[in-house]
Amino acid sequence: MNIQIHTHSRLHVLLLPQSSAPQPPVCRRQLLFSTKFRPRLRRRSTTFLRLGVSCCDSRTNSIKGIDLESDQKESQHQEVRRAYPFHEIEPKWQKFWEANKTFRTPDEIDTSRPKYYVLDMFPYPSGSGLHVGHPLGYTATDILARYKRMQGYNVLHPMGWDAFGLPAEQYAIETGTHPRITTTKNISRFRSQLKALGFSYDWDREISTTEPEYYRWTQWIFIQLLKRGLAYQAEVPVNWCPALGTVLANEEIVDGVSERGGHPVVRKPMRQWMLKITAYADHLLEDLEDLDWPESVKDMQRNWIGRSEGAELEFCVINGDGQDRDLKVTVYTTRPETVFGANYLVLAPEHSLMLKIVSEVQKQDAEAYIELASRKSELERTELQKEKTGVFTGSYARNPANGKAIPIWVADYVLGSYGTGAIMAVPAHDARDHEFAFKHNIPISWVVMPVDDTFNNHEKPYTGDGIMINSSSSSTGLDINGLSSKIAVSRVIEWLEKSEKGKKQINYKLRDWLFARQRYWGEPIPVIFLDETGECVPVPESELPLVLPELDDFTPTGTGEPPLSKANSWVNTTDHLSGKSARRETNTMPQWAGSCWYYLRFIDPRNSTALVDQTKEKYWCPVDVYVGGAEHAVLHLLYARFWHKVLYDIGLVSTKEPFKCVINQGIILGEVQYIACKDSNGNFISADSIDDLSEASQEKIPEAKVIKSGSSFVLKDDPSVRVIARTHKMSKSRGNVINPDDVVLEFGADSLRLYEMFMGPLRDSKQWSTSGIEGVHRFLARVWRLVIGPPLPDGTFQAGTATFNEKPSIEQYCCLHRTIRKVTEEIEGTRFNTGISAMMEFINAAYKWDKLPLSIIEPFVLLLSPYAPHMSEEIWSRLGHTKSLAYEPFPKSDPAYLKDSTWVLPVQINGKTRGTIQVEEGCSEEDAFQLASLDAKLSKFLDGVTVRKRIYVPGKILNVVVEVPTKVKVVKQ
Repeated sequence: MNIQIHTHSRLHVLLLPQSSAPQPPVCRRQLLFSTKFRPRLRRRSTTFLRLGVSCCDSRTNSIKGIDLESDQKESQHQEVRRAYPFHEIEPKWQKFWEANKTFRTPDEIDTSRPKYYVLDMFPYPSGSGLHVGHPLGYTATDILARYKRMQGYNVLHPMGWDAFGLPAEQYAIETGTHPRITTTKNISRFRSQLKALGFSYDWDREISTTEPEYYRWTQWIFIQLLKRGLAYQAEVPVNWCPALGTVLANEEIVDGVSERGGHPVVRKPMRQWMLKITAYADHLLEDLEDLDWPESVKDMQRNWIGRSEGAELEFCVINGDGQDRDLKVTVYTTRPETVFGANYLVLAPEHSLMLKIVSEVQKQDAEAYIELASRKSELERTELQKEKTGVFTGSYARNPANGKAIPIWVADYVLGSYGTGAIMAVPAHDARDHEFAFKHNIPISWVVMPVDDTFNNHEKPYTGDGIMINSSSSSTGLDINGLSSKIAVSRVIEWLEKSEKGKKQINYKLRDWLFARQRYWGEPIPVIFLDETGECVPVPESELPLVLPELDDFTPTGTGEPPLSKANSWVNTTDHLSGKSARRETNTMPQWAGSCWYYLRFIDPRNSTALVDQTKEKYWCPVDVYVGGAEHAVLHLLYARFWHKVLYDIGLVSTKEPFKCVINQGIILGEVQYIACKDSNGNFISADSIDDLSEASQEKIPEAKVIKSGSSFVLKDDPSVRVIARTHKMSKSRGNVINPDDVVLEFGADSLRLYEMFMGPLRDSKQWSTSGIEGVHRFLARVWRLVIGPPLPDGTFQAGTATFNEKPSIEQYCCLHRTIRKVTEEIEGTRFNTGISAMMEFINAAYKWDKLPLSIIEPFVLLLSPYAPHMSEEIWSRLGHTKSLAYEPFPKSDPAYLKDSTWVLPVQINGKTRGTIQVEEGCSEEDAFQLASLDAKLSKFLDGVTVRKRIYVPGKILNVVVEVPTKVKVVKQ
């Protein structure tokens, strides 16, 4: 049979002659490009590897060859995408995984296998859908989940929706569409987007905080808190937004207006539900030490809890003639030793004694100031750079240490929510007090000096330790002069307690959790109030869930009454025990409630008799890895820890902490915008030559016209013109949001997944670059062409084109096992970008080999699979496997091929380099020769020949001189 080899660019196809008779199938292991075919090819550096054929074109019987010559960058993106059919591959495998429930975690607990619970902070399903920042953390957890499955772990990797909250309700008010409808629609979109990215979630465990079956147990937890005195009602100052009709957290207010909508916010007292998180302050603080969390997150929680040791002191308010009134102001200080330097008191605007202390003369000014302060959030009031404002109350108090009369001021830099809501101001030794005193001409008394007496700048406060001065009083009997400030602390507290003017006190910045919202779209609080007595009674647990009633009008009432107060038939009820009439609570829970415990429900999502089965909880808890944004470092994580500790004390969970390891992924910034400045004539000028860039004429420049010069960017056509490079966080207002749907459509889900991991360290902020994702896509196309081959002329691909049974060389083994080790280490350390780099290096090396053994490429496909699962599944299938690779054992590196003291030794046969071998330091000539004899490529030159001589230069070369058979000329008779 005449076989022709047709060469077309990088596509090499064997053309078999057409025949009317059926041709026998070609066995996958029969066909090999041998030297007898090569004379028919043009001379070129291309080498070939063994071909496998799973099917032949019925019309042409064409068989693809795979060219492993060095790849060149394609000039046209369309050609790259044509070489890698992700549009067909990705939907195919997503359907396969869903139909076969590939990633379903069994309900039964298999205690013989180790567990791995990896969890994303579940998203709020907004109307805008996912942006490219979302997949960053989701891809990281998916890589970990897939990797651990392949290591034999029982993996729990679920997804759900934190779907209650103000944004959905506000959107409903604006559009007239019920929040349940928009929430369901948004969840559907989010779900389809996540599935399109190939994440290996167990969708059978999907939950939403808005489902009654779910919030039944949120309500049940609230009742347990109420029974233990950890839920109570109190009159507290809150951030009230009349337009939104609800209380807002400090973090939801910016410059005195609501973050959503920009509506005015005021401080006013309201009766609210509170959760006593302060009862767990010490536990929350101490147990941080046992957590594998970012130190920055732990520090934020430590600062939020804000434990401090100090003292409470009582200052008597005095009247105009200097006599003590029956009124005392209690202050908290962490530096009681400086009491002799207390030259004034400051009360928070919301202090309960304010109206009793303000004099008639100062009343109008004080009330105006208090009204102004009520429009500011606590964050604004405590801003360090904020000008310190205040008003004198017209009253004085007596310093308990020396009997001196000192003025009482009201100022908003003191918060009613911290300490006692009042401070003794020591301007000589506190920066804020010093700034306030300097502005309002209040005397400053120095009572602490450094030990070396070097401090002589009295224009600034001295806040360090030192020796006490000016700190004695014969009238009170307190004398701490000459003592070190540290010793003076205990001496002052001892005197305070003995004289009954104060006491030692431990204080926390942490305040009890305000647990009520005046809105509709939230979990109903399961209590009723008896009409006759006002007594609060929990709803019987047998009646849970207390379902949120349907309302057509869920707009704010404007009176402070929540929207649920409009549901008269729901609000008016009867106490189940006494039969007396009652009213339901019409406030709802904050959005944080449902997210406090969802990780437990994922363990046992369909349990109708318990929050979670305790056997399952004991197996799965704590969550091994929890990934989400740093913006949740305090509130969500702190509230979840609080609820978990309560459940631990009740005996419902087996661990003190919910999350073993927390990882905060960085944010993805928009693409760089290049700005060039122009002069009045419209000519480009360098940004260096302009003092005020805001006054210069500016023009956006395409990236293609800019080059980097050192640490700056300049015009490609005129390097003397420096341009401005700006990067911003993605936002709708800036128009730089990247929709992942568009990226998947153009490059494929595997390219997006791989690119987001390749951009840089997971925890760092990263800058989006379209050219960057194109490069990653080209890498995947190279992998595809290496194993599967380039497309046929009609653009199609044949299935399963390669099975290579060649024995790998030592070089190939070493390259593979170094890659296995690197990828494994980097997944374990969540350094995904460097793991991808190692795989890219492997592919670069593979393109230089003339054969690609199956035992080398299959482990590589498994390494790639957690990152690019669709392509990996397709290649695995085409290599002849019938099952998903999701549970194939993850490759393990062989130490025998990982010795660092090795090098590549060129091997010559009769002076001509025929290959290389990997040798260890100190390798002998005999060992080097034996390695060469075992090498798949070199053995064909050494098998059955007579070796005449070996020339060995350690670390340099091995030259084997063999006897060449004499050619015999045959004369035709």
